[in-house]
Amino acid sequence: MSSAVVALVFNDKSGAVRRTVQINRLVIAGWTGRDKAAVERHIAELEALGVKRPATTPIFYRASAARVTTDDTIEALGNASSGEAEFVLLQDEGRLWVGAGSDHTDREVEKYGICVSKQMCDKPIAADFWAYDEIASHWDELVLRAYIAEGGERRLYQQGPVTAMLDPLALVELFAGKRALAEGTLMFCGTLAAHGGVRAADIFEFELEDPVLGRSISHRYRTKALPVLG
Repeated sequence: MSSAVVALVFNDKSGAVRRTVQINRLVIAGWTGRDKAAVERHIAELEALGVKRPATTPIFYRASAARVTTDDTIEALGNASSGEAEFVLLQDEGRLWVGAGSDHTDREVEKYGICVSKQMCDKPIAADFWAYDEIASHWDELVLRAYIAEGGERRLYQQGPVTAMLDPLALVELFAGKRALAEGTLMFCGTLAAHGGVRAADIFEFELEDPVLGRSISHRYRTKALPVLG
């Protein structure tokens, strides 16, 4: 079984603890929007671009856990990949934790195989995580956003409330059939529409903000393009 060993910081009311964690399973939840009509419109838009309709909504893709990284640089073939900000869930030591990540995806490969596209790229995550049970009461106040470097400027790429996606425990139950993930499972939980459309950028930043407790989780990474030779 592939896995990723990453150094993470777990934050709860008792303080912050840095711990090395082994991630054994990577799940990428897609089409997780609460507004089913909007989800259907987006599916139709992507169908027009050649991306196949998902078998179910939501759908839970699997990818190699070894793809998970906290590095500030990743490598990807060509210039057709791009990031997307998501909240992520991690089951660790019997507790559910919330963080932020980027489901970096090869958009050319996505046209002929979404599952393959999910496996093509590394999945950057921020090192910090919050205890879910300490933010559950104000979950709907959390905000996701992303920025890209474009034309020499830092541009807002995505922004919106986490309520655009299904509730975390609902996603867990839909995937696992119970209200807990298996130990060592990391789940990406869906994303927001991109301002100006989905597009590649060398630098991608993502952030999960908790305005109630006045804190945020963020990460910035660069994509190094590898040559496509045939």
